[in-house]
Amino acid sequence: QLRLVESGGGLVQSGGSLKLSCVSYGTRVAIATMGWYRQAPGKQREFVADVTIGGRTDYGNFGKGRFTVSRDNNKNTVELQMNNLRPEHTAVYYCHATGALTGEIRRKDYWGRGTQVTVSS
Repeated sequence: QLRLVESGGGLVQSGGSLKLSCVSYGTRVAIATMGWYRQAPGKQREFVADVTIGGRTDYGNFGKGRFTVSRDNNKNTVELQMNNLRPEHTAVYYCHATGALTGEIRRKDYWGRGTQVTVSS
């Protein structure tokens, strides 16, 4: 199985920056895509950004141009650089990965426990 551990969250003022990191642990899963989701209080979890093993990136409507996602395929880590943060970005940010168990084709979803990002006015 795969364990995802996030770090880098915190409290920043509007206009500030944060870098989130996610480290994966597990040798039985071949990771295809790694990225980030977020969930604000009372709202559904939504897509932020991800990157495939081939390096293609995708961003949610609010993230493109503001956030930058990157990964290290060998280390199976992913980062999210967040700039010009605003209060509406306040949420728990979850690391997410898709991957297949060794010897299998079908991919599964894996989630970290989240890291809190709070942006003050």
